[in-house]
Amino acid sequence: MPIHILPDTSRRVELHTKHEINEKIRAQTINHINQALEEDRGMITNRINQLDREWDTERLLETNATIFILISILLAVLFSFWWLLLAAGVAAFLLQHALQGWCPPLPVFRKMGKRTSYEISTEKTALKYLRGDFNFQSRDGEKIIRQCEVIDSKGDVR
Repeated sequence: MPIHILPDTSRRVELHTKHEINEKIRAQTINHINQALEEDRGMITNRINQLDREWDTERLLETNATIFILISILLAVLFSFWWLLLAAGVAAFLLQHALQGWCPPLPVFRKMGKRTSYEISTEKTALKYLRGDFNFQSRDGEKIIRQCEVIDSKGDVR
């Protein structure tokens, strides 16, 4: 997949994540779906509710950036205005992430298995399928996840 200067919103984090990490996160999602095949509707609904509360990479990055900016402002007020350079740097990285999908903490979050909202939503859609919310039928996690992934105009999974 080529990396674009301003990639699609739903793909920008994955495009800047190592292939092996993306594959590990995907395999974990498929594993969750395969485990859900053995569960009843109530347990599947519980997992969907857990996913509704899962923090995605965006929320983690926004929280992380806000904490660093607030700390730098506090340090600037208490000690030296030079601490505002930290706030400016964090803001610049946050802008870079918004436009391109990368910033320094992102590889760490991804290595920890933190998912994008798209990845979380894909698992939720697959679980809703298993719960009977959709018409297509399968008992294979890979096929289910494929049905729930969005295919773009070029035929690439998004």
